[in-house]
Amino acid sequence: MEYNFNEIEKKWQHYWANKKTFATKEPSSKPKYYVLDMFPYPSGAGLHVGHPLGYIASDIVARYKRHKGFNVLHPMGYDSFGLPAEQYAIQTGQHPAKTTEQNIKRYREQLDKIGFSFDWDRELRTSNTEYYKWTQWIFIQIFNSWFNQTTNKAEHINSLIQHFEKNGTQYLNAASTLNTQQFTANGWQNFSEKEKSDILMKYRLAYLGEAYVNWCPALGTVLANDEIKDGLSERGGHPVERKLMKQWSMRITSYAQQLLDDLEKLDWTESLKESQRFWIGRSEGTSIKFNIAHNNALQIEVFTTRPDTIFGISFITLAPEHDLIEKITNPENLKQVNDYIIKTKNKSELERQAEIEKISGVFTGAYAVHPFSGNKIPIWVGDYVLSGYGTGAVMAVPGHDERDHRFAKHFNLPIIQVVNGHNVQEKANDAKEGKIINSDFLNDLQVKDAIKKAIFEIEKRKLGEKKINFRLRDAVFGRQRYWGEPIPIYYKNDIPYALSEQELPLVLPEVDKYLPTEDGEPPLARALNWKYKHANGETYNFEHSTMPGWAGSSWYFLRYMDVNNCDCFVNKESANYWQEVDLYIGGSEHATGHLLYVRFWTKILHDLNFIQFNEPAKKLINQGMIQGTSCMIHRVNGTNKIVSHTFANKYQTTLVHIDVNIVDNNIVNLEKLKEWRDDFKNAEYELDNGKLICTTAVEKMSKRWYNVVNPDDICAKYGADTFRLYEMFLGPLEQSKPWNTNGITGVSNFLKKLWRLYANPISDEAANKSELKSLHKAIKKITEDIERFSFNTSVSNFMICVNELSDLKCNKRSILEPLLILISPYAPHITEELWQKLGHNDSIAYTTFPTFNEEYLIDDNFNYPISFNGKTRFQFELPAALGISEIEKEVMQRDEVIKYLNGAQPKKIIIVPKKIVNIVH
Repeated sequence: MEYNFNEIEKKWQHYWANKKTFATKEPSSKPKYYVLDMFPYPSGAGLHVGHPLGYIASDIVARYKRHKGFNVLHPMGYDSFGLPAEQYAIQTGQHPAKTTEQNIKRYREQLDKIGFSFDWDRELRTSNTEYYKWTQWIFIQIFNSWFNQTTNKAEHINSLIQHFEKNGTQYLNAASTLNTQQFTANGWQNFSEKEKSDILMKYRLAYLGEAYVNWCPALGTVLANDEIKDGLSERGGHPVERKLMKQWSMRITSYAQQLLDDLEKLDWTESLKESQRFWIGRSEGTSIKFNIAHNNALQIEVFTTRPDTIFGISFITLAPEHDLIEKITNPENLKQVNDYIIKTKNKSELERQAEIEKISGVFTGAYAVHPFSGNKIPIWVGDYVLSGYGTGAVMAVPGHDERDHRFAKHFNLPIIQVVNGHNVQEKANDAKEGKIINSDFLNDLQVKDAIKKAIFEIEKRKLGEKKINFRLRDAVFGRQRYWGEPIPIYYKNDIPYALSEQELPLVLPEVDKYLPTEDGEPPLARALNWKYKHANGETYNFEHSTMPGWAGSSWYFLRYMDVNNCDCFVNKESANYWQEVDLYIGGSEHATGHLLYVRFWTKILHDLNFIQFNEPAKKLINQGMIQGTSCMIHRVNGTNKIVSHTFANKYQTTLVHIDVNIVDNNIVNLEKLKEWRDDFKNAEYELDNGKLICTTAVEKMSKRWYNVVNPDDICAKYGADTFRLYEMFLGPLEQSKPWNTNGITGVSNFLKKLWRLYANPISDEAANKSELKSLHKAIKKITEDIERFSFNTSVSNFMICVNELSDLKCNKRSILEPLLILISPYAPHITEELWQKLGHNDSIAYTTFPTFNEEYLIDDNFNYPISFNGKTRFQFELPAALGISEIEKEVMQRDEVIKYLNGAQPKKIIIVPKKIVNIVH
């Protein structure tokens, strides 16, 4: 019977859906295994062959773990709030919910065709009200929390209020906004409700405050740093500028040390952990305060990790956003300074950090006073200093900092050497070693000792204090967009109040347009009669900004545990059973976005006793990118002549990208090419034996290069099992690799050969040694491959095993049944079909995985190389159990040995059992 993959795959996909084969059951006495993919944003383009790579890998693990007796949770859903649907709504007027629903339908069709074992009963969508009700609820818990630095955890805001009522700010050790007001318990009692609200806002973990944000005028919204590339929005490529706005933010900085420390207990890739370490950016140093010359009321505070170089300061640089600039700038310098600030506001922080070679700055005309020498230090403004890192001010030591050195060279500022070593006039010496020079009381000390001495003197003179600083900033949370979760806040007398749980969800209202209002308010301000109705009969405005794209994805792994619960975001029994994700698979591009935010929210929920674990995932794998193989044809310059690649060197040509789907093994289908584009219809062609041969290049899979390959087409032509195996066969999961359909026929032929292995009547007689050896070799290798996530090597091991069993003409049930279970995580459709043909009525999905038995790999015989004077002449197969004297006896009786010795007696016979026999004569 022919292997008809189309019929087989439809049959089993229908079977799994109807029988709910992969629906997760709980409670269960089985050990749990939670395997999760980063859920997709359902874009209009659908999936290309690169997208399912991680899904196939996770599905193999999920199916394998079921075979191994685990209760597996393997869900899927959609991160369905997002900018593209809103941009489409702005252009067409179609509600984003409708666009999103259409896109999800397309995604689901594609995912089903690949045969994933997702528990679709647990599907979630972040844009559904029953889901974002709990996103809003979590926001309220964070809003009603503060971070107690004494207990090192988040606590309910009521405990902070109690502290204020009893002690004011005395004895308080809390994460807060800089320069918070100090007051007594009596002072707190005398504050108005608005004053109390403003003070609490400086401590809340979700807070409203003024912050410099990345504002994108074209999109009408604030963007996170990871949503910007080269100064442009990642979506649409629009310019982004820095803007001071009142904005909702999350105080992720309060968890900076925990986020850093807890990386050590995670089985995540070292490169990803290093990305987070860098993003968090812990540094130890000291603060130092500099008085402003002729204005003792003002001070500039800096943070430095190198106080040992304090005598090397030749200027101070302020970030363009620093609030002291307008207070200290001389009138004659004011216009130049203001012009510079306006110019720099159009650069994102990432762009400013990246532009190492572009040096810019402006002198304020003001001077600071050196705290030890009393010398005047010029104060500059430079965009290489960032307002969010440290204090937004840098004590510039050009002799020992490369960026300060470039700035000093550019503006001809003094360069002072304070650590011995090479000449710092040419290049900064930023090594943290050497002897201190030109530095008063620090002279002759080594750098490490000088740092300690400098901090001691700074603290002794009350000029500053020892400090730990982090690069990590608080996360901007509000977005001036429509398609997102409404923030569950209303304003009464300019005081923000959170909705109660009974008032949730705050449903996204209808609007006439998806654009900001004429006076710049977010789109939600357009909603008619969308007001909070208070018990006092009054109505109040809701918050008009929405949550960012990362809000719904920061807790979705918890909702999968208990997706239909109407009473809480997850019940404690389910959370205690499933706990952290055991295997999380997704792209490395989320390292400093989603993967930080999900850790942050998990820690808060743990601190507030909603869950018992403080990290979302034990193990994380970043799958590599599948790149496209672009196809290009040669067009002779200045003509409409197309030449085959073999003749291209005869002409001056330009490469033209063409659709990869009209190319097979580098041979272009000429008729389809002419149909594809009008300019090819009447072109002149120079062919190679009647064929137009193209050239290829590996590029990012993109519509722009016409190299997008649709998985639907591959499944239709070769089958989903072939597609799954081939994706794994391409190379290690973590590595990027090119897609090339040319190699897929080998995998397709393997499955046909597997099918033929089961074509003959199945025998129940015992398997022979060769058959058992072949099977158990495969069991050992496949088990090891899956356990170490080395899926690409499994495919070649399957091929070896099937080839060996085919050569042996194996038809033994005791061999062929375990073989199917072994292959089923990779190729589930064909194995289900063959399993049924072997007489089984139930799915193969929960059948016990075969166990490796080492005995079957032990050979009874050993093929000894027989050497004379160290040179191998022939080989003898002897029983492996023979001892040295028995081996010698067997060898010396052989005709070949007698003939070779020709009557001579050997001087020595060297025998190493199961290795060699060497006859010295």
